[in-house]
Amino acid sequence: MAPVSLAPFVGRDAELEELSSRLGISASGGGIVLLAGDAGVGKTRLLTALRDRALAAGWQVVAGHCLDFADSALPYLPFSEILGRFQTSSPDLVAEVAGHHPALHRLAPGRRMIDEAGDGGVTTIDKAALFEAVHALFEAAAEQQPLVLVVEDLHWADQSNRDLMSFLFTRPFSQPVALVASYRSDDLHRKHPLRAKLAEWSRFQGVHRMSLEPLDPADVRALVAGLSDGGTALTPDEVAMIVERADGNAFFVEELVGAASGTHDSALPADLAEVLLVRLDRLDENARLVVRAASVAGRRVTHELLSVAAALDDAALDEGLRMAVERNVLVASDRHYAFRHALLGEAVYDDLLPGERVRLHARYAAAIRDGRARGTAAELARHAMLAHDDETALTASIQAGHEAAAVGGPDEAAQHFERALRLLSGLAKTGETGRSGVDRAKLAVDTAEALTSSGHPERAAALLAEQLTCLPDDAPPASRGALLAARAVALTAIETEEDPPAISEEAVRITPEDDRLARAKVLAAHAHVLAIAWRHQEAQQVGLDALALADQLNRSDLAAEAITTLSGLRLGASKERLREALREAIDRTVEAGNIHAEMRGRYLLARSYQDWGELDDAESWFRSAVERAEAAGVEWAPYASGSRWHLTWVLLTRGDWEGVLRITDLSASHPPPMARGMFAGLRAVVRVARGEDVLDELSALRPMWRLDGALAVHAAAQEILLAARDGDVERARTTYDDVVTAIAAIWHPWFDGRVRMAALVVEAIAAAVPRASAAERPALLELTDQMLADGHQVLDRYTNPDKQWGPEGHAWLARLDAEVQRVRWLAGADDAPTVEVLVKGWREVVDLFAAFGDVYELARARVVLATVLRAAGEAAEAREVADRAREAARALGATPLIDQLRAVGSAPTRHEAGDDTLTPRETEILQLVAAGRTNGEIGKQLFISAKTVSVHVSNILGKLGAAGRTEAAAIARRRGLVD
Repeated sequence: MAPVSLAPFVGRDAELEELSSRLGISASGGGIVLLAGDAGVGKTRLLTALRDRALAAGWQVVAGHCLDFADSALPYLPFSEILGRFQTSSPDLVAEVAGHHPALHRLAPGRRMIDEAGDGGVTTIDKAALFEAVHALFEAAAEQQPLVLVVEDLHWADQSNRDLMSFLFTRPFSQPVALVASYRSDDLHRKHPLRAKLAEWSRFQGVHRMSLEPLDPADVRALVAGLSDGGTALTPDEVAMIVERADGNAFFVEELVGAASGTHDSALPADLAEVLLVRLDRLDENARLVVRAASVAGRRVTHELLSVAAALDDAALDEGLRMAVERNVLVASDRHYAFRHALLGEAVYDDLLPGERVRLHARYAAAIRDGRARGTAAELARHAMLAHDDETALTASIQAGHEAAAVGGPDEAAQHFERALRLLSGLAKTGETGRSGVDRAKLAVDTAEALTSSGHPERAAALLAEQLTCLPDDAPPASRGALLAARAVALTAIETEEDPPAISEEAVRITPEDDRLARAKVLAAHAHVLAIAWRHQEAQQVGLDALALADQLNRSDLAAEAITTLSGLRLGASKERLREALREAIDRTVEAGNIHAEMRGRYLLARSYQDWGELDDAESWFRSAVERAEAAGVEWAPYASGSRWHLTWVLLTRGDWEGVLRITDLSASHPPPMARGMFAGLRAVVRVARGEDVLDELSALRPMWRLDGALAVHAAAQEILLAARDGDVERARTTYDDVVTAIAAIWHPWFDGRVRMAALVVEAIAAAVPRASAAERPALLELTDQMLADGHQVLDRYTNPDKQWGPEGHAWLARLDAEVQRVRWLAGADDAPTVEVLVKGWREVVDLFAAFGDVYELARARVVLATVLRAAGEAAEAREVADRAREAARALGATPLIDQLRAVGSAPTRHEAGDDTLTPRETEILQLVAAGRTNGEIGKQLFISAKTVSVHVSNILGKLGAAGRTEAAAIARRRGLVD
C-alpha cells in the first residue's frame, strides 16, 4: 500500500464494514468496489484499514497505483507494479504463469510497452493475450491464498488501464479475488474520460460503487484529539476553527493541526496552500479571474455580485464559471457559487496581491451599497472595511449587529458592534465622526448587551468602564447615565468588589427627569440591581416608578422588565402568590418580546420550586428557560446559562446522570470559559462518584473559584471527597480552608454551602479515625468540633431573604451532626454517643435526604446507616438498607459505593462447614489483629459488636491452628495472608 499518515482511524467504522462486506473478506468470497472520494478525504487511510483486516483474515493484499504523467502516461503502470510485487514475494508463481502466458513478461518492471501500434517501430502488445495473462496471474495467486487487489488513483488511469479494468470486471474468477479501485471524485470534470467508464462499469453485475463522504464535526474533533495527543493542547476555539475550515477532510485536518500546534497563527499552512493552488493551474485565464473574484466574497457568492466584481462580459463570465464548476473548484447552486473546499477559497484569497484585494472588495461594497446586487449589512461592512471605506463600514457594522441580535446571534452581534466601536474611535482621531451621526453611548450599551447575552458579562462591564472614560466632559448626562446603568446590570452577573447599586443609583441621579425614555430605562435597571442586592423595599419603589413611566410611554418591553423585577421580590408574599405573579410576568415578557426579562422570570420561578425541594416543577421551568434561550440564540446569557446550570443540578440530584453527562458535554458548542468551567464542576460530581480520578482537572478550576461561588462549592466538594477516598484528612481540611477563603472574598464567610463542606470534612475524619493512633485522635476530634461549630454558625447567621432554610440545608445539617457523632463513637471520645443514638441520627439523615430527593446522597447515607445498624445488632434491617443503597449505586454506576458496601460486609460470602479457608470478613479482621487492634477497636472500625469480633477471632485461630493472637499474626505473615 502507498505510504499513509499515522492519523488515527476515526469515523470510518461503518464504511470499513461495508467495504469488507462488499469484497467478501469475512466470507472469503470476493467482490468488486469502486471507491470514490475527494482528495484527502481518507480513501487511502480506509484502504490501509481494509488491508489490515484482510491480512488478519488470511488474505494476501497487493496494490498498484496510477500516476499523473499528463499526456505521457505509461500503460498498465499499476499492474506492472503489482507484477513486480509478485515477482518479489512469489517468483515461482510468476514464472509458472508466464510459462503459459508469455505476454505477462511485457508487464515486468523495465519492460512496459505502449499499446499504440506503429509508434516508432516499438513492438505492440496483443491486448487479449496480455489481459488473459493478468487474469491468470491473479487466479493462480488466489488459488494459493485469497487475494485483495487494490488500484489507487484511477482518475489518472489511461485508456489501457481502463480497458484492462473493464476486462477484469467482466471476466469472473473461480478463486476468491476481491478488487477495489479508488478515484478522486473532485477531479472528474464533465469531460473526464473516467466518467463514461464509471457509468459503464456500474451496470456490470457484481460491481458496487461507494462514496466516502467528509467526516462529520464530531469525528473531526476526535481526529484532532488523536493528532494532538501528546503534543501542545489545542484550545476549544482552535479546535472549532479547524472543524470549520477543514470541511471534514482528513488531510486538511492533519495539516491544520500541524500548523496550529504551538502557534496561534490561523494562516493557511504554506505546503497546504501550494497543494490547493495546483487546481488553479488547470483553469484558463477567465476561469482564474472568476475564481479570484469569488475568493474575495468568502465561501460563497451570488451570481449578480460575482458578475460585478469579476468585471467580465456575460459570455466570458459564463465561460469562466463553467470551467471552474467542471473542474470542481466551484460548486453551483440555484443562486450561489461556492468553493468546493473552504480552504481552497482561503488559498486563492491569500495568493492575491494587496492592491488586487482592495479593488475587488471595493467593487463588492459599491455593488451592495448602490443596490446593483443584493447583499447583507454584514457583507457590506466586511467589504467596506477591507476596501478602507471606514465610514460605510461603521454604519453597516451597526446595522449588521442589530440584524444579528434580532435573529438570535449575540456573539455575531457583539463582533459587529465591537468593530463599529473600533471604527468610530479611528474616525474620531481624524475628526470625521460628525458625519456618521452615531450615538457612541447607545452603541456601547448595545455592545454590552450583546456581550452579556453571549455569556461575557465581565467583558461587557470592562467595555462600559472604558467607554465611560472616553466620553467627553460635555457629553449629555443621559448618555453617561445609560452607560452607568448598563454597567451596574453587567456587574450583577459576575462576582465583583464594586457596588452595583451605587453605580445604578448614580445613573438615576444624573439622568434628567424630562428625558422620560432615558429615565425609564435607568429606573428599570436600578430596580433590577437593587433586587439582586436583596434591597427589596427600595427595589419595589424604583420598579413601580419605572413601570409608571413605561406605561406612559407605551413601552411594553420596559414594562415587562419592571414587572419581572417586581414579581420576583420577597416582601411577605406566600410562595404561591409569588409564583402566580411570576407566571403573569412571564406572559407579559413573551407578549412584549423581551427575551432577557422572560429568561429572568422563568429562572426565578424555577428557583422558587428548587428552594422548596419541588424538583418536578423546578426541572420543568428550568428546561423551558433553556429551550427558549436556545431558540432565541442567547443560551449563554446570564439567566439562560444559570437555568442550564440549575437544570443540571436537578438532574444530578434526581439521579439522571446520563442526562447530566449529555447536558454538560459542551464539546460541540462554544461556551464562554466561565460556563465551560461551571459545567465541568458539575460533571465532575458524576465522574468522582463513578470512581474517576479527576483531581488534576478539578485543580485547574481553582482559579475560577473567586469568580463564581457555586462553581467553588461543587468543585471543592469533589476535591474533599477524593481526599477522603485517599485517607488524606489534611488535604480535605486544606481544601475546606481554601474554598471558604475564596468564597468569603466574593460572598461572605457564612455561605450555606459551608455546611456541606464541613460535613464532608468530618466524613473524611470518620474514615481516618479507626486507623489513627491514640496520639493522633485528639487532633482529629478537635477538627471535628471546629467543623461542627462552623456548620451551626452558618445556620445562626443565615439571613438570606430569598428562601427559607430548605430541605437540602436540613439534610446536610443533620448529616454534619450524624458524622460528628460517628467520629466520636469511633474514637471512643468521652462524650461518645451510644450506638442507639448513632442509629437514630443516621435514620434521620436518610429520611431527610429521601424527602429532599437526592438519590446519590441518600444512597451514601444508607451505606453508613447499614454499618451502624449492624453494629447495633439489627442485621435484618442493615441488609435491607444496604440492598437499597446497592440498587441505587448500580443504577447510577457508582462503583466505589458498591465497593464500600462490600468492604463493610453487607454482602457476606457463604462459608461451608469444614472449610479452613478464611472468609473475606475474617481476612479483614486478621489484618487488624496483626496490626495490634483490640476487639473493641476492630468492632468500631467495622461497625460490628466486640462479641461478634470475638467469634470471628476464635474461628480464625481454629483455622490457622494458632494458640493465640500473636501466633495467628505470625502464621498469617508467613503464609502471606496479611501485609
